[in-house]
Amino acid sequence: MKKYCLDLTVSSADHLSDKHVLLKLTSKEALPEMRPGQFVEVRVDNSPSTFLRRPISINNVDLKHNELWLLVAAVGDGTRHLYDLKAGDQLNCLLPLGNGFSFSNTLSDNDGGASQEAGTDAGQPKKVLLVGGGVGVAPLLWQGMKLKERGIAPVFLLGARSAKDLLELPLFKEVGPVYITTEDDSAGEKGFVTNHSVLQREHFDLIQTCGPKPMMKAVAKYAKENNIPCEASLENMMACGLGACLCCVEKTVDGNLRVCEDGPVFNIKKLLW
Repeated sequence: MKKYCLDLTVSSADHLSDKHVLLKLTSKEALPEMRPGQFVEVRVDNSPSTFLRRPISINNVDLKHNELWLLVAAVGDGTRHLYDLKAGDQLNCLLPLGNGFSFSNTLSDNDGGASQEAGTDAGQPKKVLLVGGGVGVAPLLWQGMKLKERGIAPVFLLGARSAKDLLELPLFKEVGPVYITTEDDSAGEKGFVTNHSVLQREHFDLIQTCGPKPMMKAVAKYAKENNIPCEASLENMMACGLGACLCCVEKTVDGNLRVCEDGPVFNIKKLLW
């Protein structure tokens, strides 16, 4: 897929919490084709301590309003500058990068072998569980929308430390059923996502997950034990985002692979988890 370096304009900056902001970016030209699971490398201007671009998952592409959504967690100098952006500010973005989730395109498009890659030998799944933790929920919103467009039922299982850390819940609920876990029991069921009772009640044809690596490893373990195909979107430390610097290498059954170029979405069968 062709990559672009674009100067985008912030159309709105919605502060969802004291450390999370939803940036909606637009352009005078139509945004290029992108897929859920891909990411953007964002240049951070006016930050003396930030020398490298910051990788941010694509949260949504709103074709009607020609907007790219980025859900940003302010955890360092670079992302804190992004948190402070206002409507009208410019943001230079390199996009789209990496490979997306299976079944993230439209029915009229070729899956490019994605369904086979996900291990769904029977073809298109009927029901997909999307498991996210923290800001890792970002790519799952748009993926859920795409699944729904294809006639696949998306179900969300979202985990957070506390209710205040749950992001974009109204938007997720518009797409499909939402199940929640919190570590402090302030919302949903207490515990981690793999402890939620929905996993004992319902059957899923495919699991797709993004979030902290310990959470994704636990989800992958559950998927393997129950013989459910599973994909994980890795969030390894990145630098260039183009596969040149080898900063984000992950050891796999196929050797060392670059998360930014060969991923970030991997079939868990390839991972040494």
